[in-house]
Amino acid sequence: MVSDRIKNLTPSATVELTSKVADMRAAGIDVIAYNVGEPDFNTPDNIIKACEKAMEEGKTKYTPASGIIPLRKAICKKLEKDNNVHYEMNQICVSTGAKQALNNAVLAICNPGDEIIVPTPCWVSYVEIIKLAEGKPVLVPTSEQEGFQLNVDAIAKAITPKTRAILINTPNNPTGALYTEESLRALGKLAVEHDLYIISDEVYEKLIYGDRKHICPASLGEDVKEHTIVVNGFSKAYSMTGWRVGYTAAPPDIAKGISSLQGHTTSNATSFVQWACLEALEERTDPAVETMRQEFNRRRDYLIQRLRAIPDVFCADADGAFYLMPNVSKYYGRKAEDGRVINNSSDFCNYILDEAKVAIVPGSAFEAPDNVRISYSNSMENIQKGIDRIEAAMAKLK
Repeated sequence: MVSDRIKNLTPSATVELTSKVADMRAAGIDVIAYNVGEPDFNTPDNIIKACEKAMEEGKTKYTPASGIIPLRKAICKKLEKDNNVHYEMNQICVSTGAKQALNNAVLAICNPGDEIIVPTPCWVSYVEIIKLAEGKPVLVPTSEQEGFQLNVDAIAKAITPKTRAILINTPNNPTGALYTEESLRALGKLAVEHDLYIISDEVYEKLIYGDRKHICPASLGEDVKEHTIVVNGFSKAYSMTGWRVGYTAAPPDIAKGISSLQGHTTSNATSFVQWACLEALEERTDPAVETMRQEFNRRRDYLIQRLRAIPDVFCADADGAFYLMPNVSKYYGRKAEDGRVINNSSDFCNYILDEAKVAIVPGSAFEAPDNVRISYSNSMENIQKGIDRIEAAMAKLK
């Protein structure tokens, strides 16, 4: 019999949908994937070649659990240059993807019964990661009319003596919201006053559009830095999702705990991949990242315009990542031609998959039942074809 912690887990909706799309495609069905949370670009060539070189040179053995020294030094340099925050090498732990880094961070600070505040909509795994640590997720909604920005007043009201941390993601998955410096400063003040941690997931920081800038909370003063655990990775910025490398930057005692924890779970991230990540942080990789960012920006502009043209759909702006979170709740209660009734976001997404052969993710997976998540990490041709199909399918709902 499986343990209670496994019984209490909710399966990842995004992972399950990806498997369903793969099965449909294997059956010869033309499905357009708006559900995938990864760039559709290949990993830049210089990173691939660096990995090949590392393997040829025999860099295939165990490394220190927290990562090779050159990579941890390079991450410190990156944080200083990009985020204006200083860390020592022993405060960095390189992990098997940012997902493991998040698990490490939560497990390192959370005791059974501790509460961790999570603004919603939120990424599907946050709630489950907290539950696995025997903590209690406390969900604080944001407003789509306000661009899904942090509601710091609501967060303050949610703090109790059991609150241990506030887990944020900026730019945000699934909304694309980029949190303002003003709100992050207010959040930092709360963390210091109540002696809480901010766990700041910044994995989409390179994918920002317009004039807005990413702000790392740890850069907003030494007192805030002492209460911040930064989580980042290589998957989104460098199109390295399958390579599985992330990292944490944390106060010394937390960093030591994270390293110890990882030493008893996975040990080091894959050795030769770490050398590829070292190459990713070199300036010669920047043009490839910028090319990808510009293309995402072009797709985002097109898709926002198309979604806002569909009757009864509200779509907030998105300043980062590669997702939009349109509100489709005005279609709830309508009937399809086959008689099915659309009662919620899951019904809506199932209908779109069946009728339009386009995969989108129900907002309920992200604690946003009125919305659906659409990823524009797909070719412009498929984006145009997919939104045509969605619009036609929605027009049949009466």
